[in-house]
Amino acid sequence: MVTRCPAWGHPEPSLNSQWLSLLLLPLLLPGPPPALGMEDASFPHLGESSQPPPRACPPRCSCPRADTVDCAGLDLRVFPDNITRAAQHLSLQNNQLQELPYNELSRLSGLRTLNLHNNLISSEGLPDEAFESLTQLQHIYMAHNKLSVAPQFLPRSLRVADLAANKVTEIFPLTFGEKPALRSVYLHNNQLSNAGLPPDAFHGSQAVVTLSLSSNRLSYVPPSLPSSLELLHLQNNLISKVPRGALSRQTHLRELYLQHNQLTDSGLHATTFSKLHGLEYLDLSHNQLAAVPAGLPHTLAVLHLGRNRIRWVEAARLRGLRGLRYLLLQHNQLGAAGLPAGALRPLRGLHTLHLYGNGLDRVPQALPRRLRALVLPHNRVTTLGARDLAATPGLAELNLAYNRLASACVHRRAFRRLRALRSLDLAGNQLTLLPSGLPASLRTLRLQRNQLRALEPEPLAGLDQLQELCLAHNRLRVGDIGPGTWHELQALQVLDLSHNELSFVPPDLPEALEELHLQGNRISHVGPEAFLSTPRLRALFLRANRLHVTSIAPEAFLGLPHLRVVDTTGNPEPVLVQLPPTAPRRPRAEGP
Repeated sequence: MVTRCPAWGHPEPSLNSQWLSLLLLPLLLPGPPPALGMEDASFPHLGESSQPPPRACPPRCSCPRADTVDCAGLDLRVFPDNITRAAQHLSLQNNQLQELPYNELSRLSGLRTLNLHNNLISSEGLPDEAFESLTQLQHIYMAHNKLSVAPQFLPRSLRVADLAANKVTEIFPLTFGEKPALRSVYLHNNQLSNAGLPPDAFHGSQAVVTLSLSSNRLSYVPPSLPSSLELLHLQNNLISKVPRGALSRQTHLRELYLQHNQLTDSGLHATTFSKLHGLEYLDLSHNQLAAVPAGLPHTLAVLHLGRNRIRWVEAARLRGLRGLRYLLLQHNQLGAAGLPAGALRPLRGLHTLHLYGNGLDRVPQALPRRLRALVLPHNRVTTLGARDLAATPGLAELNLAYNRLASACVHRRAFRRLRALRSLDLAGNQLTLLPSGLPASLRTLRLQRNQLRALEPEPLAGLDQLQELCLAHNRLRVGDIGPGTWHELQALQVLDLSHNELSFVPPDLPEALEELHLQGNRISHVGPEAFLSTPRLRALFLRANRLHVTSIAPEAFLGLPHLRVVDTTGNPEPVLVQLPPTAPRRPRAEGP
């Protein structure tokens, strides 16, 4: 049975790093978001003015201002007539328009924003001269239509053009060329090859700062891109090379996305990135690189090389990257000699080193002193010596989950110098005992899926700041938990003892405990004094044990005024749960 009351819930986790969103988004999204929500779009918020609507307004449409016509989401199949000539902002998104009549558009010479997002407009339904009269147009949104070629001409006044998610195979010199005010172009999710992108595609448009060409069919980085670019999205193409000089003029480029392509070492020149003096973010993940590229700019803060074929990191390739904060090398082929001692030492500003899923057999030596996060799960680390982590006293996060660590091979002083460590993950190893010498600064300790058979108070002594302890999927029995084991865990709020061999609720649990996981054990009885030591308990998980209808004493939950969730599903019989009288909702007995 699960009993829930709406008064309580866990607070959402907070983000501790200003770069965290920058790191994750490129891994999850194929390109930038549609331009419809961009900050430089000028379509007004409907209803923001108290002016009366104009007299002339197309049927079913809304005209909240004299210069605004909103016909979005009306299932229109024909371009509406009777649109006022004074219109500056016209929204026709989310309809079923198949063509744009030139005679209607030519009347609207004052338009500044035209939103045609998510219609059925094909290139056949778009006359060559469709936009030539719109001499003041600044924003055009035509994403999610059926265009096979781009419009041959767009107005010189344009600032933002969104043609993403069509079937565009070709653009023309005056589609985006000769647009001195153009700043953002979105062409992702089309079918563009290099043959469909003319060399002079952006001639005369040297104010473009954002260009998205991701998820197309490009085989190499196009030459003659605007020198003004700051963000360039080329991920999810077929790019196997960056021609020499293709990026030599983009000195303002800050973010370059080349992940999910077919780049090899031979497809990059030693000077490919050397002219990018403002580059801060470079994503080369999901390619076929065997080495760290040469000539990386010293301005880099994030270098993503995950999921390549890198076997060895050459120290010389990283020399000069003193401002690098995040180095991601997960899922490569780094073996025992793949990361020589001191290879990363020049990276004095390195904050996070990500080495998930390689073949390392020990913690890399001589790491940068200021390193804050070392992520090493799913490697082959078998030993943790007394000085393996001595060079990184500022570590706040250490993840060694799913390696091959046995208790006998973890030195008792391995963690001694990590006085700032807040999170330690040793899950999925071969530990039979809790490690000794754990730092008093720990907030989170994960030891699930080991072979723990006993808990003694000494390894947990001094951990008075620990808030979360996970011991799930081990071999613990209540008799193997020594007296006083929980005594010093004064701040512990979450304790996970699920999937062990407990026959009853362990006694003398920490007073601060709010969440207790006991599911998947052998508990057959819960006595009246089981939770006397945990008055702040909010959530209790007892599912998949050996409880019967009378297994829980009626007084078991008295004195737990904050209890809101009790899960007893999956037991042999339905279990009646009686929450304290102060709980806002009367519990029900439910079957398994």
